[in-house]
Formats: sequence, structure tokens, C-alpha cells
Amino acid sequence: MLSPSITLAGGARSVARGLLRPPPSQLPPLQSVKLLDQVRERIRYLHYSRRTEEAYVHWCRAFIRFHGIRHPAEMGGPEVEAYLSWLSNEREVAVSTHRQALSALLFLYGKVLGLSLPWMTDIGRPQVKRRLPVVLSQAEVLAVLDHLEGTHRLLAQLLYGTGMRITEALQLRVKDLDFDHGAVIVREGKGGKDRVVMLPQSLAQGLRWQLNAARSIWMQDQEAGRGGVFMPDALERKYPRAGASWVWFWVFPQADHSTDPQSGVVRRHHLYDQTFQRAFKRATAAAGIPKPATPHTLRHAFATHLLQAGYDIRTVQELLGHSDVATTMIYTHVLKMGGAGVRSPMDSLSLQSAGRPPQQWPAV
Repeated sequence: MLSPSITLAGGARSVARGLLRPPPSQLPPLQSVKLLDQVRERIRYLHYSRRTEEAYVHWCRAFIRFHGIRHPAEMGGPEVEAYLSWLSNEREVAVSTHRQALSALLFLYGKVLGLSLPWMTDIGRPQVKRRLPVVLSQAEVLAVLDHLEGTHRLLAQLLYGTGMRITEALQLRVKDLDFDHGAVIVREGKGGKDRVVMLPQSLAQGLRWQLNAARSIWMQDQEAGRGGVFMPDALERKYPRAGASWVWFWVFPQADHSTDPQSGVVRRHHLYDQTFQRAFKRATAAAGIPKPATPHTLRHAFATHLLQAGYDIRTVQELLGHSDVATTMIYTHVLKMGGAGVRSPMDSLSLQSAGRPPQQWPAV
């Protein structure tokens, strides 16, 4: 735990000494006393996701500990660059991790401490290098599905059949499945955006069975007088009983109850992503697939296979929920794997050597 003395007071003293200057646009004053609580308060005020909150708090805490529990207001550009250099050179973190740590520290200084410094704009950001995603063929997808059972199998089929991210699928509510129109409503996806994806007809019966199983769990909670499920934003105050209603219940509920880390309320959570990720990893290994596949790989396979089937890239972009078509364009590069369809000169040479004795390869 950090020392209680690490509060905004140090930053205020530094501003008074003229070492730092406040930014032109002011945010509402913070009510929390401890620095990391102030980070959480500001993140929630700006409606950042819970995962962003966890990541930013982690990097702010790590930065402070790296410099011997010093207050960030007493440090600046050199200390930030020293920490980022350590992450890059000693820890050898990925470029995306490096950028996330930098974003967290810039948020700390700009949005929490309210400081605007020249180095905040001058500090360099590592460039993200384009990496081709891992994509499974349809045969490989079938092989993985054959080694999954029950809810995990249905969840994997849903990810491949709709292109949803794993968190989007796990956070589905009963009301988000529209069987009549063959649609799935994705609420508050990446970037806080809603979108509509297709509901695969081949999964309709399986999803109905899943809803029956979920309803049994919901009825058990009703009989036990449990507190319902988590409600987004202020809906829990506006509709106090909605969290206990069937329409807001999870499509993939967790078997046990858990404690909400923010409110401390014991309620039913949706299926944990780690549980499914471990099951998917075991299925990939059992299928003998020599690729570093994860549940997110099913999303890549969804997009690639749609493009291979001739669907327009704008349609795929809308289904994936990408803001920029350039993000979706990465799958066109996957289609070009194998030399962009160009025949290798070695294959032409093999055609010219037809009739010669075939090369005998040693047995492996």
C-alpha cells in the first residue's frame, strides 16, 4: 500500500512555488485524499472503462514505487522517461504495454494533478508495428470446437459466428438476444459504442437451451432473495428492481456469487473470461493446432472468412465495430498470405522437371 501522505497537497505546493502551471481547462475538484483514489475518481468522472481504471491505477502505483514512493508532483519528465526506459530495456515490455504505461502517467499528471508541462507533449511515443493476426482455418475452428463442451463450446461458436470480443459476449443480457429478427445487440462495446450483429441460425437452439439453464439459476437467486446483477451507469438507482429482473440477467452467468469490487455487494457475475480462456487453450492443444490461438483468434477468423466469402469490407467493419476501416484492412493482408497469390518460381521449376524421378525426402 502507498503512504497516506501521497495526496494532492504536494502538487499544490509545487504549483505555488512556480515549478508547475495548471492547464488551461480545469476539471472539477477531486474529493478523494489519497492519490490512487483520486486517479479512480477522475477515471470514473470521465466514464472510462473499469479495465482502463485497473490498468491506469496499476501503472501509477508501479511508477511511484519505482522512484521510492516519491510524490509524482515532485518528479517530472526525466523520472517518467527513466521509468519508461526501464520498462523497455530491462523488462522488455511490448510496444503496446509501453504506450499504455505512458498514457497512464500522462493521465496522472494532466487529469489528476492538473499539471501541464512541456515534456508531456515532447516525450516520445513508441511506434506500434503492424502485426498480422493469428487466423484459424475453418477446419482448425472445427477441430477446436470438437474439444469444447457445453457452455464453453456454445460461447466459442458465438464468438466465431458473430465476431464479438470475449467481453462483449460474456456481458450479453437476456434482452440482447432477438430471435425474431436474428440479431444480437452488443451494448457498450469498445469505445462505448452499441452495434448489431447477426444471430447465427445454427446457434438459435443452443442459445435457447442456454437461456433455460440461465433462467434456472435466476429463479434460484429470486427464491434466495439475492441482489440481482450489476446494472450500468445510474440505472440501478433509476430502476431499483431492474437488476433482479429476468430481462437484465446474464446469458452466461457464473455458477457462484461474487463481491462487486466497487460497491461490495454480493451478486451474480457473468462467466469469467479467464475460465473460458483456459478451456480454449486446452482445446487448442488437444486439437494439435501449432498456433498461439486465443478466444480473440475466433474474431480474426470471423473477419477473414467473411472477406474470403466475398463480403464487402465496410460490412465487415460495421460488424466488428471498428471506427476506422484501416483497422479492418489488416484482414486483407491476411488474405494475401502466401505471397499475395503469386506462384512461386519453385513451383514453375517443378512443372518443368515433370517426368524426372521424384526427390526422396527422409522420413521424419
